[in-house]
Amino acid sequence: MSKFGFSFSWKRLLGISGAKQSFARRTGVPTSRGGIERKLGNMIIKSLFGKK
Repeated sequence: MSKFGFSFSWKRLLGISGAKQSFARRTGVPTSRGGIERKLGNMIIKSLFGKK
């Protein structure tokens, strides 16, 4: 929700966004839905066809 070039995020305010970001960086596990799907899909394809 943005008005006049200003946006507010309660997750950013509470530090949730930063915590998720630092967790993802440290562990290499993405926290977004798209990132998780991409990573799982990659792992499945590599296990079926092997690494090239």
